[in-house]
Amino acid sequence: MSESPDEPADAERPPSDPEDAELAALRREVEEKYDFDDFGPEDMAEMSAEEWEAAFDPDSWIVGEELLVRLEKELKSRVARREIFGVVERVAVDGEPHVLVYSDEGYALVGPDGSLEGEGTVYRDVQPSLVLCSMEDFEVQEPPENHGLPDPDAVVEHSSELGNTILQIIAGGQILGGLVLVGLWLFTDLIPFSSGRQINIVPPVVAGFFLLVGFFLFLVVANARLSDRFRSEEYRNRLRAVRDHGRPDFVPVDDASGAALESDEAADDSGADGRPGGT
Repeated sequence: MSESPDEPADAERPPSDPEDAELAALRREVEEKYDFDDFGPEDMAEMSAEEWEAAFDPDSWIVGEELLVRLEKELKSRVARREIFGVVERVAVDGEPHVLVYSDEGYALVGPDGSLEGEGTVYRDVQPSLVLCSMEDFEVQEPPENHGLPDPDAVVEHSSELGNTILQIIAGGQILGGLVLVGLWLFTDLIPFSSGRQINIVPPVVAGFFLLVGFFLFLVVANARLSDRFRSEEYRNRLRAVRDHGRPDFVPVDDASGAALESDEAADDSGADGRPGGT
């Protein structure tokens, strides 16, 4: 019996298996619940195992050298945007290429099959990038030429001098206003010192308020500058630790890895199949 022209094709028919229908409904819910263009570690932690299986079809994942190339580019781009603090390298572990990302506080090691091991904030930062780079419809950004971490001596304080200056002007105006008000109350007749037998306490109370606000704003400016200075110095120390000491002792591939592999661009020139040492 021939199929009617109005009858939907097999690919467009709703799944007849109840399990397939349930999976399709769950997949639609996941797509509505999560924004995969801005998918991060918090989203991964929130996802249940059922939602994970529904959202990511293992048969459509990108693996192998293509996955490592895409992931390396994405991670270098994120390091350049200062979204990740770490050093991105290509290393060989037991003869297989891997992508290694490490900092002074953690590491992540990704294999060609998409396996991921590690610890610390770097591990959590690499997780969403690995998932996204495994998806064909995710566009990987090309990293800039200077994609590494900045030089420690090039790090400067990022406090807003304009904002600090404005706060200091306001604070100075408050203190000056309080002192002028006290002077007028004590030494002139513009503000009466007393009313009858009672001392007029309103001017000194208002002046004290102005002085407190002024000193508080000066304290805010000083605290902001000191905090920014400490954060910048801490960042410089972390950069020096990574640049001067290399891979930390807790990175397990330090001794087992051998020499680092060539970068993507060099790998493309080293073999016809795009793999290091390919023929």
